[in-house]
This record gives sequence, structure tokens and C-alpha cells, in this order.
Amino acid sequence: MTQSTTDRPAGRASGAVVPVLAFAGIVVAVMQTLLVPVIKDLPQLLDTAPSDATWVLTSTLLSGAVATPIMGRLGDLYGKRRMLITSLAVMVVGALISAFTSALLMMIVGRTLQGFAMGAIPLGIGLMRDMLPRERLGSAMALMSSSIGVGGGLALPAAALVAQHSDWHVLFYGAAGLGVLAIALTLLVVPESPMRAEGSFDLPGAVGLSTGLVLFLLPITKGSDWGWASGTTLGLFAAAALVLVLWGVMELRVKAPLVDLRTTARPAVLFTNLASIMVGVSFYVVSLVLPQLLQLPKSTGYGLGQSMVVAGLLVAPLGLTMMFTAPVYARLSAKYGPKFTLILGLLIIAIGYGAGLGLMSAPWQSLVISVLLGAGIGLAYSSLPALIVGAVPASETGAANGLNTLMRSIGTSVSSAVIGMVLANTADHVGGVAVPTMHGFRVSFLIATAAVAIGLLLALFLPKANRAPQLRASSEEDANLERAEAVLRGFRGRVLDAGGRPVARAKVTLIDRHGRQAGATLSAEDGGYVLTVPGGGAYVLAARATGHGPLASSATHTGDERPVDLDLSLPGETVPA
Repeated sequence: MTQSTTDRPAGRASGAVVPVLAFAGIVVAVMQTLLVPVIKDLPQLLDTAPSDATWVLTSTLLSGAVATPIMGRLGDLYGKRRMLITSLAVMVVGALISAFTSALLMMIVGRTLQGFAMGAIPLGIGLMRDMLPRERLGSAMALMSSSIGVGGGLALPAAALVAQHSDWHVLFYGAAGLGVLAIALTLLVVPESPMRAEGSFDLPGAVGLSTGLVLFLLPITKGSDWGWASGTTLGLFAAAALVLVLWGVMELRVKAPLVDLRTTARPAVLFTNLASIMVGVSFYVVSLVLPQLLQLPKSTGYGLGQSMVVAGLLVAPLGLTMMFTAPVYARLSAKYGPKFTLILGLLIIAIGYGAGLGLMSAPWQSLVISVLLGAGIGLAYSSLPALIVGAVPASETGAANGLNTLMRSIGTSVSSAVIGMVLANTADHVGGVAVPTMHGFRVSFLIATAAVAIGLLLALFLPKANRAPQLRASSEEDANLERAEAVLRGFRGRVLDAGGRPVARAKVTLIDRHGRQAGATLSAEDGGYVLTVPGGGAYVLAARATGHGPLASSATHTGDERPVDLDLSLPGETVPA
């Protein structure tokens, strides 16, 4: 697997960076489950029809799907910290709009703005890659990736408690307060990354992808209301396919695309993204089934008769276990690689759902299922960013992780639609009210198990990584030297001035034959640098340092497992700093 080195800031990142970024991710994830405790009451609360009330949830899903890859690319271009703060600020505005209204239209506007914050997850992962030394990166990215599940799991009992004992608008005031706190902590603790992608923002690509995603996700989320065989549903699916194909053709011809489809087509990226969809499906099933099972009255013969708050507390360990799994993932991944931890996580999820088929008769059994599934989903979610980061150039980290987060969102959307349809079609109607059945719950768990089986098959196709030894460097310069010793396929050498003296902290950029940045690094104290290549072909290595003229040197790599030694001599004349 190709590893791309990155620029590192001059100073070390504060120890508080990881918890602050993870907190921001948890705050964003809270938006996804904030209204789950009051879903059934939304038509009455908003004085609207049930079919219209679902737009309050659908709007957040659609805007999150659109914003995730776009904000990732904007972060690569203009600064990940800047875009992270922007995402959180938009979320705060949306939460305040929802807090002050009970009108359907304004509520949808507020919820749409809240969904834009989903871009914070890949931005946080990108910041971690750019700032942290390698020995801290694994567990940090695992925690950030798992924050989606952690926030969703912890939000359920908290939101249930508020909804049960206070006005439901308090949920949005609380979300806005958390967003403001996350912004303040980010401004105080998190430095901006020096890493920037070359090129400009692909506005036509953003419009095309947004249109295609909306056309695809809209019938998935509303298909049950419109009818899966209706002209509207089928027409939107057909339009989505056409738009996304045309968008793909356009992206392949753009010099600086929103999503580099050639990179996305690499086996390591492609199979990771496909497996992410299956992980998303499996994650959302338990969130849909267990709360309903726990709250159904005992008079049904299978309901567990728990209150909204108790049901939330029994499901909360799902998110807590995901959070505590991050350090375990780091140790396993360091020893066996992220592919192994992804497969292990999927196996644990399969065991959890398999056991769950027979563990639905007591509240404590729901707790066991939550812990088991939390461990498996935590390992799987933690593995995904590591697999992506290891397969794409450093300058594309934000966009690539944004696309991966989008794949997980598509999985949860498909899960919501399919499980909703299953529970509706298997429900008993008592007094005009549809009551989910035990048969429907078990079929839902079987669907989740099938999704995990597909994910396992996809994970097995992931290419075997050429893992380098764990770096335990005392400085960024030492880390670069250790990478130079470990590199197999790429360019290595020293950056020298006209007199043959080493140039420290020179920026060395690798540019492929399409004019795209394929990697970048800073030279060490002795001028040493190392850059890996994604494959054979012609490259340009550009070097720049304060007080020296720039250099561009052409070089060719055969793509085999041998490094090419290439010293870069900067021009003798100096240029203004």
C-alpha cells in the first residue's frame, strides 16, 4: 500500500488536539440522532402530516451527504481547520433556527444547515494526519472515525431525558451550545495544517455530485411513502444514474477534480469504500431495532416495557464501547495492519447480530448486544480512515475521507429505508396503530448479518499492505529519517544548496504526469527526504526553501520495489523570504 508523507508544522501538536477534534466529531454526530426520541410526535409538534414531518430527518441526511465530500475538498485547498470551524458555525446557526420555530419550513431549513456539519469528521481526520507523529496517529484517527457512533449513541439517552422532562426545543439550544463550545476549543487548541492541495475548487463537479446524490438518496429515504415501484421513485433513480455517470466523465477530464476518480478506483480505496457502505448498514440496524423493542409494552408478548430514558441508557453502551475500542484498535493495527482489524471488527459484528437473534427477551440482553456490536463497529470504523489515508496522497486526505464518510452515510440511508420497510410490512395493526413484530426485528437482524457478510467478502479483496515499522521518533525530522530507511518504492535523497550543504525543512513536492500532487514532505536536518510513488511513470520533484531559488527536476520510476536515489540541488541565487 502506498504511503505518502506529509508536511508537518514546525511545532508539535498539543496533547489536547485529539480530544478536541474528537469532541467536535461527537457534537456533529449528535445531530443525526437528536430527534429520534420525538420522531413519532413530530407531526403533532409541527402541526403537519406524517409524510411531511419526515422531511425534518431527510433534509439533514441529504445536506450531510452533499457537504461531506465538498467540505473535505475545500479543507484540502484552503485549510482544514478553517473549514472545520465553518462547518460547526453553520451547524450552530441551523440549531438556533430550529430552536426558535415550530413551523415545518423553517424547521427543515434549520435541520438542513445542521447536516452540513457532517464534513467535520473527515476534516478532523485530515488535521490529525497532517499534525500528529505516526505513533499517535492510529488511535487518534480511530477515535475520530468512531465519533460518528459515539455521538449517536450518547445522544439517544440525553435527548430522551430532555424530551421526556422539558420542551423539545431545548434539544436544539443544547446542540447550539455544544457547537459553540467545540468552535471555541478548536480556535484555542487546534493549529491550522500547512498542507495544501494544488489547483482550484471544482464548482461544476460539486454541483454535479450534489445533484446526483440528492437524486439518489431522495427516493431511498422517501421510497416507502411514494411506493418503490412508483414513477417518481424509479424516475429519480434513473435520473441519479444518468447525472452521476455524466459527472464521472466530467471529473476524469478536469485537471483538479472534486473527487479524483483514478485514485478512488485503486483497489485499496474502492474496496474500503464499498465495505464502508456495509458497515454503515450494520451500524444503523441496531439503532432502529433495539429502542423500539425496549419501549414496546409487555402486553404485546415480546415488548420489554421500558421508558424512553431507560431504553436510551441501555443502547448508550454501543457508543461508549466504540470510544473505548480506539486504543485497542491502535495496538492491533500496529501489529497486524488495518485490514486485519477491519475483518476482525466485521466478524464481531456478525457474532453480535447472530447472538442477538436469540437475545431479545430481557433488557439486560439488549445491553449485551450493544456492547458486543459497539466493539465490532468500533474496530471496523477505526480501520476505515487508516486504509484510506494509507492509499491516497497527503494532499487528498480531506476529500478522500469525505468520500469514505459519504459511503457510510449511504449505508445508513439504505439501512433506514430497508429496515423501515421491513418493520412496516411485518407490523401488526392494533386499533389502527402499526406495532412492529418480533418477526420484523429478527428479519432486520438477518439483513444486518447479510450486510456484514458482504463487507467481509469485500475486505478480503483489500490488497495486502507493505507495513513499515511503527515510528517512534522524537521529532518530525527523525520521523522523516526513519521513513527514509523504511521506504521501498519511491524517491529518496537529500536537498542540497549550490555548495553541497544540506538544506533543512525544504518542501519537496511530488507531481505526477497529470500535473497533480502525489505527495509532499519536509527535508530533515541533514537534508534527507523520502517520497513514495503510487506507481511507475514520469514524475516531477519540485523543491523550495527559504533563501533559495525553486527547483523542478524530472525523474522516472519503474514502479518496482526499489527506491530511486535522487539528490536535489537548489540554485545558488537567493530569493526574498
